[in-house]
Amino acid sequence: MSHPTGEHARVKIYASSDHAGVKLRGHLVRHLRRQGHDIVDLGPATEAPSDYPDQAAQIGRAVRDDGAALGLLVCGSGIGVVMAANKIRGVRAALAWNVESAALSRSHNDANVLCLGARFLSEVEAEALVDIWLATGFEGGRHARRVGKIAELEAA
Repeated sequence: MSHPTGEHARVKIYASSDHAGVKLRGHLVRHLRRQGHDIVDLGPATEAPSDYPDQAAQIGRAVRDDGAALGLLVCGSGIGVVMAANKIRGVRAALAWNVESAALSRSHNDANVLCLGARFLSEVEAEALVDIWLATGFEGGRHARRVGKIAELEAA
């Protein structure tokens, strides 16, 4: 699989997590800001218990309403936030666990929200996933037809 190389295009990214993802989200926010991305960190600021559907809805709505922006969500497993974010019309959230899954979520599925599991990824691994996700473009073609069918499901 080939991926674009070189510097990432600078993008606006909304980021959030539940309590289990606070530390990893904070690390990734700093990593992305060093790369020059416009990061809107929507918290939470502490590891006090929080409910992942609330953060997922907030990110999903922000991405939906700001069509050029992307989203980043982190929870313990990544599973809860991906399920909740995909309930928001216009969101194509993907759970990535390795660089291949992160790249394919963009190239084949045009994912606009990346979901990560803090309990299963090191900071270095998570950086690699975010970096490849941002560096990979949507291929279009037959994949555009399939993404269109996903949008049709939202209208059903």
